Amino acid sequence: MFTGNGIKIFTGTSHPELAEIITRRLGVPLGRAEVTKSGIGESHVRITESVREDDVYIINTGCGEINTALMEVCIMIHACKIASAKRITAILPLYPYARQDKKDKSRAPITAKLVANMLQKSGCDHVITMDLHASQIQGFFDVPVDKLYAEPSAIQYIRTNFDLADITIVSPDAGGAKRATSIADRLGVDFALFHKERKKANEVSRMILVGRVKGKIAIVVDDMADTCGTLCLAAQHLAEAGASKVYALVTHGILSGNALKNVEESALEKLIVTNTLPQTENVAKCSKIEVIDIGNVLAEVIRRSHYGESVSKLFDEVPY
Repeated sequence: MFTGNGIKIFTGTSHPELAEIITRRLGVPLGRAEVTKSGIGESHVRITESVREDDVYIINTGCGEINTALMEVCIMIHACKIASAKRITAILPLYPYARQDKKDKSRAPITAKLVANMLQKSGCDHVITMDLHASQIQGFFDVPVDKLYAEPSAIQYIRTNFDLADITIVSPDAGGAKRATSIADRLGVDFALFHKERKKANEVSRMILVGRVKGKIAIVVDDMADTCGTLCLAAQHLAEAGASKVYALVTHGILSGNALKNVEESALEKLIVTNTLPQTENVAKCSKIEVIDIGNVLAEVIRRSHYGESVSKLFDEVPY
């Protein structure tokens, strides 16, 4: 039985809907905090209730005005730290700047490391995130990092909505092969992948399918969908290769630029995303978007973290 004693959950402005889902699931009220922005763009935070000796969780995700979201988290952590909170956990379903995780060119910054430094210097004791774009980001921290996976929720969705005999799991590139093969192995279904060649960043020149999808329902799985150029091109190739239907299932539906238009006009039957980012407007604008709720997973990891229980069970199972 979760009592909620000694726990406070706060949210920034990037995804308050997710915070409400989590607190409703836990049966605790959302912490009172005023988060505003001044005329010159400075973030102002005021925690309006005591957090002394409390276990504090601050929820904000890397979307929208991402720099504002990041500063809100850092300021809220600092405010709780100097207000004598016992432990402060940052819950970042989509880690900000996760794609800037390595020095791939001369004089390129490793911004994901800078974000890790900012969170720790602010006073963060623990970080919870989901499907990091690059696992090595965990090594940028000197505090515990729990990386959750959307894989159990994805598997549950596939089992519920498809006949497993008809599907093939597809990775849109070699980098996602491990994720796709893990899902395919757990479902006991076939696997295929694309070999992708790029002319420049965010522009794919050629995709070569490795594997058979003829007569199958192809489900493309990935960690994030941004402009959706790769997903739409993959869907086109899969349809041409004889797939009966094509779906895409991704964790983080960033959906920037012309993504919604691209999806609507593509060969995709549906693009299934989780609510690590706000999706209400995207669902209203595009009939092909469907959302999987991962609020129950984040609520359960908060409960387990608060009581000092292991969270590794959540890597394989969806909490009820």
